[in-house]
Amino acid sequence: MSGVRRLPFRARLNKVAVEDFGAPAGADGGRGAFAALLDRLPRQLAAQHLRLLVTRLQKARREGRVMLWMLGGHVVKTGVAPYLIDLMDRGYVTAIAVNGSTSIHDVEIALFGRTSEDVARNLEDGSFGMAAETGDFCFAAYRAAVTAGCGMGEGLARALARAEAPHREVSLLHAAWARDLPCTVHVALGTDILHQQAGADGAAIGELSMRDFRILAGVAQRFAPEAVVVNLGSAVVLPEVFLKAYTVARNLGCRPTRLTTANLDMLQHYRPRENVLQRPVAWGGDAIPLTGHHEIMVPLLQAILADADAVEKGAGGATAGGRERS
Repeated sequence: MSGVRRLPFRARLNKVAVEDFGAPAGADGGRGAFAALLDRLPRQLAAQHLRLLVTRLQKARREGRVMLWMLGGHVVKTGVAPYLIDLMDRGYVTAIAVNGSTSIHDVEIALFGRTSEDVARNLEDGSFGMAAETGDFCFAAYRAAVTAGCGMGEGLARALARAEAPHREVSLLHAAWARDLPCTVHVALGTDILHQQAGADGAAIGELSMRDFRILAGVAQRFAPEAVVVNLGSAVVLPEVFLKAYTVARNLGCRPTRLTTANLDMLQHYRPRENVLQRPVAWGGDAIPLTGHHEIMVPLLQAILADADAVEKGAGGATAGGRERS
């Protein structure tokens, strides 16, 4: 690997910019419009699934249950991080788990405000994935995290905070860490652009990802008696990791009476169907498949929940809020 040529990040053509990210619905939601829209949808098929997901998230927040969101890399590239961070602040997210590509896109957005290079163009000359700054930042963060005894997600978030990354307000990892929420990264060796660079330390990557797996298993231990798990855009890695973490939790005696699992993606792939929607709820619970584009489904879900919060607050209720690190 010592002969691999890298290039400066500024020389790379990127397809996604932080200016393209969406803006979540505010404190007043849609002044009742989104809540009314949900109520007016047909009581059939996917519309019923959307209602059920909204209802279960509201119930989980009200009762202080675990709400785990698992995110694939495409989620960051579609500009929906601000909506998910808003849901953290509203109390609808208590933990996030991401794959390696998600963490890389998240870091690049936080540092440079750009991500998602032109793979086809850069593959031709072998420059795909060779941005030096991305590798150097992550490798330094990994070394510091190994020494600090934390996992990869927390290690990257701490590094973004130390670097005062200019766009860290839209970083999912930094947002979760700043709000004291578990943020875990689950890496398969050889799948991410960082593994192409000579500075990649397989021992450090494996150690940190293993720590995060155990943290995720600890999150799963709190699934009883009820919890909500949302898989958003991961077709293979996170469904596999989730099933193993949940197995550890059940082995240690966690037996939820109702588990609500949802898979939101453009296609309903085999592993999310089996490992998220079907197998985990075999002993009680509900599976919610919602098929569509992230850049539409996530803003819609956030707007409905924000609107319902505003209606509830206007009726004299209270909504949960996030807590940031000082």
